[in-house]
Amino acid sequence: MSWLVYRMTGSAMLLGVIGFTSQIPSLVLSPIAGVLADRMNRRRILIFTQLLSMAQAFTLAVLVLAGSVAVWHIVVLSIVLGIVNAMDMPVRHSFTVEMVEDRSDLGNAIALNSSIFNGARLIGPSLAGILIATVGEGLCFLINGVSYLAVIAALLAMKLRPGTQVKSDGSIVEDLREGFAYAWRNGPIRAVLLLVVLVSLVGMPYTVLLPVFAGRILHGGAHTYGFLMTASGVGAFTAAVYLASLRETGRLCRIISYAITTFSIGMALFAVSRSIWLSIPFLFVTGFGVITQLAASNTILQTVVEEDKRGRIMSLYTMALMGMMPLGSLLAGALADRVGVTSTLLMQSAACLAGSWLFARRLHGGMS
Repeated sequence: MSWLVYRMTGSAMLLGVIGFTSQIPSLVLSPIAGVLADRMNRRRILIFTQLLSMAQAFTLAVLVLAGSVAVWHIVVLSIVLGIVNAMDMPVRHSFTVEMVEDRSDLGNAIALNSSIFNGARLIGPSLAGILIATVGEGLCFLINGVSYLAVIAALLAMKLRPGTQVKSDGSIVEDLREGFAYAWRNGPIRAVLLLVVLVSLVGMPYTVLLPVFAGRILHGGAHTYGFLMTASGVGAFTAAVYLASLRETGRLCRIISYAITTFSIGMALFAVSRSIWLSIPFLFVTGFGVITQLAASNTILQTVVEEDKRGRIMSLYTMALMGMMPLGSLLAGALADRVGVTSTLLMQSAACLAGSWLFARRLHGGMS
């Protein structure tokens, strides 16, 4: 969607708008999804959200293939996708624990899940770049829609232990309040969530600006954009494999601090690069750092949370991760139009470095 919008308009600001509309529902709806994840059957919710995502992808494919797509279509469909993802992500994170019989394997399972996700990021963009250049964006959206059939089939085929649902007599608002209070009182949960907020607000939106770097800075096209996304995906996949191989999770807080520093340095180096051959390894480092931080944060939260509050805490993680990104996307797009994409990424890198330093200080203080 980002490349389609950039091809149609050439506007960095509109890239920020699309990022905003596809992610802002997570800021509002994720906490509600967390309550539902604690109260209802998580697999049924996931099947429903995957059906809606498939419908969205097919609609976009039809519009593009028919040659009738307009920017407002993409904005509306990105909002629809954002609403579905806001309901899907907290449930999906909470569902992970139902697939893991031995609690000691949870950290490795979460990291393995990240490796699968980022394996798709590794393969998908490179194939999409080739397909966009040869047959256009419509076929990419069509393949995306078909892919949901495999996800739904996999969910239906699973044999699972009965999940834990909260038997609550209170209202959704009361359950929400209880979840927020629990997260704030717990020092490690609070610190990890605040760091995810920072990275999502001023770090992750670097991906929104990649089409601009591909086109204006590196003087390339869809292939270049695909290479940049693939480099970031390779780094992310490597990080997930690294975390999945860890035998003990006691060092995860320290790993998070190092990962943010790595991410910030990689992003700063990519910002000043004017060569595709330098940009690719710098984005590899960037992808490695950010996924290490996010996957380790997910693991810590899933490890320390009480079972009856898992859905709500993971909804706060989703809100911190996806809910802040749209605000960051708007900020990144607006700054890029004013001061340029290079200066924007350098400022984002500096902010993430500051967050890493504060988190490290909090770590040494015991995160109380």
